[in-house]
Amino acid sequence: MAELLAALGAGVVVNGRDDTAVSEAVDRIGGSATGFTGSPADPETADALIACCVAEYGGIDILINCAGTAEPAGSSILNVTSAQFRELLDAHLGTVFETCRAAAPKLIECGGGAIVNTSSFAFLGDYGGTGYPAGKGGVNGLTLAIAAELKTHGVRANVVCPGAKTRLSTGPDYEAHIGELNRRGLLDDISAQGALDAAPPEYVAPTYAYLVSDLAKDITGQIFIAAGGFVGRFDRATPGILAYRDHHDSPPWSIDELGQFVGRAVRS
Repeated sequence: MAELLAALGAGVVVNGRDDTAVSEAVDRIGGSATGFTGSPADPETADALIACCVAEYGGIDILINCAGTAEPAGSSILNVTSAQFRELLDAHLGTVFETCRAAAPKLIECGGGAIVNTSSFAFLGDYGGTGYPAGKGGVNGLTLAIAAELKTHGVRANVVCPGAKTRLSTGPDYEAHIGELNRRGLLDDISAQGALDAAPPEYVAPTYAYLVSDLAKDITGQIFIAAGGFVGRFDRATPGILAYRDHHDSPPWSIDELGQFVGRAVRS
């Protein structure tokens, strides 16, 4: 997506934790692209990253967070350590919070802009794990809150849940993980096949580019899906009423009553 944005005329600052990977990305992009190495889950690093963009290009119009790391092999609530869980939250949610915190005032100073954060289908829990789905679910909630808060300032915020062949979705460990989820019934056959045969990231990048462009100037607070030739959107979660009675003249629901209508709703 950095390559596509640069080709469309954007000045790009590429961030990553590995200096070699950052340098290689900057070389591929060419032009005026700039690299910045460090983990923006660290507040000082996030501040310096945004300051680098402002110094290099005179301001900031776009922030895209696309960061993540794989769960330890076989990770589940039965064996993940507290340290591993915190590390996963830092990688997925901490980076998003810190860069948004650092960028939001600068975006407003520049007259508005667009934020696109990266989540995952994994927030539904279908892929198992702990810190990965928790972090991505947190990204969704945080982004919706940012969108609501910054709308009057001309800053838009959306989420993309991508499906693409990357370092996280390649190799025998990943294939074994998907196969195990399928055998356990967490992933259906179609979803498992899609995870194993994902399109390259070039198919996802245009959705990000669209969302940060003026063509999407009225779109904010949305969660999109981009995977190969498929583009979708998650409907905003709304509560469905299972039962109601006025608490002013009625006692609390009994456990038996709750069992009747909650159980009936879940079974249906």
